[in-house]
Amino acid sequence: MRNMRILAAFGLLATAGVANAELSSTWTVTSDYDYRGTSQSAKDPAIQASLDFSTEGGWYIGAWASTLDFGPGDPAKWELDIYTGFSGGSEDGLGWDVGINYYAYPDESDYNFPEIYGKLSYGMFSGGLYYSNDWVNSGDSAFYLNGGVSVPLGDTFSINANVGYSFGEAFSDIDSEYFDYSIGVGATFGKFDFELKYVDTNLGRNDALFSSDDVFNTEGRVILTISTTFPW
Repeated sequence: MRNMRILAAFGLLATAGVANAELSSTWTVTSDYDYRGTSQSAKDPAIQASLDFSTEGGWYIGAWASTLDFGPGDPAKWELDIYTGFSGGSEDGLGWDVGINYYAYPDESDYNFPEIYGKLSYGMFSGGLYYSNDWVNSGDSAFYLNGGVSVPLGDTFSINANVGYSFGEAFSDIDSEYFDYSIGVGATFGKFDFELKYVDTNLGRNDALFSSDDVFNTEGRVILTISTTFPW
């Protein structure tokens, strides 16, 4: 019921301001829901969708959902993120974005947690710092630092690379602070965006976060993603 009230309020805000702002929705099919190098769908395909409302002044609010798989017997079957923030940029091309994201798991609220973030971008480069005071409702704080580059190859293709580092109390307690990284190719054909990337981490079989099974897998793998954004 609480999540329904949040979504209803979001819908009213979007409807009230649509004349002076922008409303969009992105739908995605991916071969694996990757979250900072860790599979959230047991290396199986996932369906994802977002609804985003933004104003000319830089304020935005949105909701994002995905199917997931945390293993047999786990009640969580999908994730719902609610986020809001402000973004902008300068005339020299420097962009910024600050906001808060609330990760919600309607089938298992014990996993819910908040996270604040700050991002910067300049040309083909981007980076961000994320912080949660209660990572995955564990009572421990956690940070995530990442940086990426997207090199355009004409109007259709791009080479994309990213590296991230997860650290803080939540990871120190289990001695598993770790790096994740990815490299791949993006392409746009008509109304559809494609990305094929290789994702991996530096976690080994003796690390606490490593899973030798498909659930929460952190081994190297290739992921294909197809997405489109409405309105067309």
